[in-house]
Amino acid sequence: MGMVMYPEPVFIEPTKKTPRIHLERGRLLFTGRSIPENPSEFYSPLFDWISKYTSDCKGNTDIILGFEFINTMSIKWIFTILRELGKTIDLPCYLRIYWYYERGDEDMGDLGHIIRTLVRCPFRVIEVPDIEKHNFTFENLP
Repeated sequence: MGMVMYPEPVFIEPTKKTPRIHLERGRLLFTGRSIPENPSEFYSPLFDWISKYTSDCKGNTDIILGFEFINTMSIKWIFTILRELGKTIDLPCYLRIYWYYERGDEDMGDLGHIIRTLVRCPFRVIEVPDIEKHNFTFENLP
């Protein structure tokens, strides 16, 4: 009947080592620290969710990324997830990515600019005064 079956939303509270995750139709959020002991264990189920989501994406999707710290393996996973989302470019689906970083954190700013060159969709790199205290919201995105 053309009923779109999106995967169930996922909400994961942040820990000292893993980010806040918020995955639902049209809104994907990854913020905080990503230095898990076992990144594959953490990100693998999220990647599966994203794969299901992109296979049937019908609407616009805003993606917020705002990391305080991120280790190399986590960066690889985030890039893999964004690449998977990038497959929706061929579907009637519009992706916008917002990469937030803290003022003075050159590495995180540079990382945003690098990833931006690797994905084929609108990608904003946004500086904020304090990433830890920043109120990430999907309302009023720039």
